[in-house]
Amino acid sequence: MTTLDTLLPAPLDLDGYRVGTPQRAGALTMVPIHGPERPGIVPPRSGLKLKRVVGYGQVELHNGAREGVAIVPLHLGYIQDAAQNHALCSAALLAAGQTRRFDDACCVQSGQGGYLEGRDQWFFVLPLELRARALRLRGRHDYAKLWPDITQLNRAYGLPSRGHLEQILSRKRATLTQFQSRLELVPGQLGALFFVGGTFAGLELAPDAGYFAEMWMALVCFAYGVAAWHAEPERAAARPYDAGSLAELRAELARDRAARLAEVASWLPAPGGDVRMVEEERYLDLRLSTVTGDGLTGQVVAEHGRPVYASVFADR
Repeated sequence: MTTLDTLLPAPLDLDGYRVGTPQRAGALTMVPIHGPERPGIVPPRSGLKLKRVVGYGQVELHNGAREGVAIVPLHLGYIQDAAQNHALCSAALLAAGQTRRFDDACCVQSGQGGYLEGRDQWFFVLPLELRARALRLRGRHDYAKLWPDITQLNRAYGLPSRGHLEQILSRKRATLTQFQSRLELVPGQLGALFFVGGTFAGLELAPDAGYFAEMWMALVCFAYGVAAWHAEPERAAARPYDAGSLAELRAELARDRAARLAEVASWLPAPGGDVRMVEEERYLDLRLSTVTGDGLTGQVVAEHGRPVYASVFADR
């Protein structure tokens, strides 16, 4: 399990990226990724701000940094007070000081009910179950375009059948945020592989560890935690070790880790030849492209052939 080549298509240069020890929390498995950093990219929480909601399906984001381009994460959304909650269908590149209006955003709260209090404002990433659909809807100016899918998701989770994503993100927040405490963000980590119930769910790469740390909760709790919560298995009793000494215990632990790593590696998608990458926009030497094919989809930002940001997930 030493390469990401099956997930990111050529000609992207993945030299230097390496995976760590898998961590598991119920149905959710996370494998940390380390690799070369690209400093100078403005992170999403401390540098990127939701300036205003212009109207249904229309939001403005602002890069408040004095220097540095901001990479708007794919499927970024905001829960806020006194305006409808929205999520974006695409990633984007914003220059320092730039304000950009997105007219193809998805309203994720059908009707006026369900506003949260101001103290509960925060950002999220769309749950895995909605991401492929939202990406296909980019460019379509229809604020209600994701409501049928949100309604179906709520129904599948035993919640009222309406297009309110907050029924999951807010009312189940205490349950979902447990994944943040049960999984550990490793020092220097700038990405992760996510698996739900033994199936590949997504690959996330950030420009540097600081950027990824700001994305951590949104990814673990919401982008992948929702599917993991729904697939949560019954907890099995822990198997005791038969070691009679500290050396034997260490050997058993090493064997367990190796077996676990081999098992997780077997969950990665097989190499495919029909993965396509189409450029969507550019800023200086940064190129934002959409990836499709072989049961995968998502977006990648590359610079001189090196990935700077990636969010590629199973096309469900």
